[in-house]
Amino acid sequence: MPAETGETGEPVAARPEAPAPADAPAGPSGELVAGGTAPGAAESGVPGAVASAGTDRTAAPGAATPTAPGAAASAAPASAAPTAPRATTANHPTEPPSRPAEIPARPGRRRPAVAPARRGPADPVKSLMHHHRDLCERAVSPLEIAAGLEAHGLTDRTAARYRHRDVFALAEELYARTPARPGEPPPPVGAAPHSDSEARAGWTLLALLPGAACLATAGLLRVTEGVLGGGARFAVIVTGALLACLALRLCLRRGPLRAPEGAGRAGMYACWLLSFAVYGDGLVAQVVSGGPDGPWGADPAPLLGLTAAVAPAAWCAHLFTVRAHRKLTGSRALEEFGAGVRPLLLAAVVLFVCALLPLLFLAGLGLGSTGLPIAAAALGVLFFLARLLAAHGLPEPGTVALAAACAMEAAAPALLLAGRLPGLEPLARPVHALVAAGGPGAVPALACGAAALGLLLHASAALSRASAHARA
Repeated sequence: MPAETGETGEPVAARPEAPAPADAPAGPSGELVAGGTAPGAAESGVPGAVASAGTDRTAAPGAATPTAPGAAASAAPASAAPTAPRATTANHPTEPPSRPAEIPARPGRRRPAVAPARRGPADPVKSLMHHHRDLCERAVSPLEIAAGLEAHGLTDRTAARYRHRDVFALAEELYARTPARPGEPPPPVGAAPHSDSEARAGWTLLALLPGAACLATAGLLRVTEGVLGGGARFAVIVTGALLACLALRLCLRRGPLRAPEGAGRAGMYACWLLSFAVYGDGLVAQVVSGGPDGPWGADPAPLLGLTAAVAPAAWCAHLFTVRAHRKLTGSRALEEFGAGVRPLLLAAVVLFVCALLPLLFLAGLGLGSTGLPIAAAALGVLFFLARLLAAHGLPEPGTVALAAACAMEAAAPALLLAGRLPGLEPLARPVHALVAAGGPGAVPALACGAAALGLLLHASAALSRASAHARA
């Protein structure tokens, strides 16, 4: 086979022919076409493939067509003999190079959608101040704000959410940040000592008036015994009772026993209890013996002793209120305040009992009464606790306790009378046993003592809250 010559006339070495693959199709000029492509197809650019140009274009001498790594470049005229074999690609038409397929991301475990946490306001105290604006504007001291917050259910644990250690610290910040209500004068710095002394002297004198009225009435009846007739004595008794009621009403309107919200129906129940203290023993004694057979005797000694104890009750209530306010000022937590007020309440009750018992004994000696005044002492404690709660804005518990005592006293003669009916004898047995053990005075003693004990337990919890001392 004669050697081929290039454009310069130099012989060009013939390239060895390789056997064509059986599956490679041949073009019209007998050359192999990769993948059945037409002559002049562009280089495939696939690594390891041979690129050839089967057109009239010839490669320049010594020039090599850049191909993909490992690929050979060749150029030959269209009329030349079959040249080196072209590497074939897959059995599908050659396409322009495309972007390699991306590997799909591995599906991960879906996390549950979590709602973003709601963040509170940057200044939580400001929102609380707006919510209790009226309380903060009316308050004359941080203690009043603390009492109001405690009345609305805020505790030391709730104050921690407002970035404060206790309710008192929160109340101090609210008091400092709340502007004074326009048009109102600033709160007084402090009351003068002489005005406070005058106020105490005023309500002390008023507290002495009920006992003085009863003592004057009893003395007048003793002096005029056998001189005045029945109608005149009755008029003296009625006049003395009216004067005592008027003096008691004036006393309860001022001083430490004043109830800012009223006492409700406590006055009606108190009248019943006082009447039973005077006439109850004679009534129960007659019903137990098979009566009543006629008018029963009266014992005015408990009434005289109780009215004389109004002044000690006022002073005991005053001391408790003052000490409680001091404890409220020095406390830094509600639990600390409650733990300090309960002993104060117990001390006030004990002090009142110590003042009440001598007065009852003296009244009994002066009026010729016999026996221990246990029922009158229990009634006095019940009255004191009920009025102390009413003075601190809690009249309902005292009214309930007084009503319960009235119900128990009224039930005793009712059960005795019902026991006389056929088949109802067991109803009267408890009352007969009680009277046999302690006499007729055991009925009011049990009724008033049980009511006073229950009210004391309630008062130890109610008066240990700061809200009870907001306006006292």
